[in-house]
Amino acid sequence: MIETCHIASELLNSVFEQTGFDLKAAPQESSTDCFLDISGSDTAFLLNQGGELLDALQHLLNQAYGRALGKDHRIICDVEGYRAGREAELRAMALHAAQKVRSSAAPFFFGPMEPNERRVIHLSLSTETDLETESVGEGNARRLKVSLKRTEA
Repeated sequence: MIETCHIASELLNSVFEQTGFDLKAAPQESSTDCFLDISGSDTAFLLNQGGELLDALQHLLNQAYGRALGKDHRIICDVEGYRAGREAELRAMALHAAQKVRSSAAPFFFGPMEPNERRVIHLSLSTETDLETESVGEGNARRLKVSLKRTEA
């Protein structure tokens, strides 16, 4: 896994160099994933439009090298702690949705989200015994629904 992580970072650095961006990917090893920390003066470019380009680079690397990492391992690209901040934001959104559902008894629908973002909310609310989460919709329009658990009569 360590070798694959270094190869992925070399590919990313080559792309950055060829495109003229002042960016550098540094691999950081963890026991479960390949973490690529990206730094440089052009990092804002990767974070535009909700980190869409950062997500695309991560997806590309996982498609190219994911199989070499093994089952349940993946490549994670991050810039200036963006992913950790976004995860904290999603957890706060999950708690807000839970409060709304409990106070109104009406389902709460999030806007379209990437699978990894929906997963954070699913996991954040998984221990709530009175709530259930469900992904609804298709493709890029897939959203997350939070509702009260149905009681068996």
